[in-house]
Amino acid sequence: MTSNKPRLSFIGFGEAGQAIASGLREAGVETIAAWDILFPRREGEQLKDAGKKIGARLANSAADAVAHSDIIVAAVTAASSFEAAQSIAAHISGNPYYLDINSVSPGRKQATEKLLGDRARYIDVAVVAAIHPARHKTPLLIAGPHAEAAAPLLRELEMQLSVVGAATGAAAAIKMIRSVMIKGIEALTLECFLAASRAGVLDEVTASLKNNYPGLDWAKIAEYNLERMASHGERRAAEMEESALTLRDLGLDPRMVDASVKDQRDMGTIGKQEHVRAALTAGRAAILAAISAASKNR
Repeated sequence: MTSNKPRLSFIGFGEAGQAIASGLREAGVETIAAWDILFPRREGEQLKDAGKKIGARLANSAADAVAHSDIIVAAVTAASSFEAAQSIAAHISGNPYYLDINSVSPGRKQATEKLLGDRARYIDVAVVAAIHPARHKTPLLIAGPHAEAAAPLLRELEMQLSVVGAATGAAAAIKMIRSVMIKGIEALTLECFLAASRAGVLDEVTASLKNNYPGLDWAKIAEYNLERMASHGERRAAEMEESALTLRDLGLDPRMVDASVKDQRDMGTIGKQEHVRAALTAGRAAILAAISAASKNR
């Protein structure tokens, strides 16, 4: 019996691509192809192992991945989103949907849409929550001239989404401006709690924050934000650069965003150190101690 589920391909098979692909596989999608530029390299072995476990076909190239696809999911790094589309533009056939889930500025999404032209039905997608544990059910915002048409198909695949406009860039604008706050708070968390730890007043500062924000558990927030920066700081820095570009396009000076870029990137580097990685599940004080030691040794 032939499945009526669409044929999917993933360009970029890191954390987001793997999470969405695994969820869709369990939702009944039988045909999934995957490609990542790391596949031919040694550091791509882990990505390929994940693909095999999911049951995805590991493509030999980006062109091979998108052959005969009904839906292409672009899930690469922010800096590579346009180049990823360039790598497959000449090889797309059948007018598939192109879900651009990359965290980039509205302008970059509009440029990618223009590049693909009528080869694919471009959809601006913004992921607005952590990809785990919901995976393919993670809340999405979608926009663009093909968003309304694609919505029923995506919902049949159990994807949770809201259509936010017919103009490409509408979803990206929400994501990029939202990131000013989300990733900016992460950077402020690092600065505030690291200073409190070094001053020996960590518990006191944490408790005092409840005076202004009584509904928030700042101990848990600190642990979560520090882990996110340590684990994904480099990627989040690239996303914040896109937020800065978005603000500049709106005529604003992204001073706080630019500062957050540096904090995110520094933490991404620090987070690779083994003693920092080991501390990420050991509680707030241990995380801060490991980060403090790593910062002093740089």
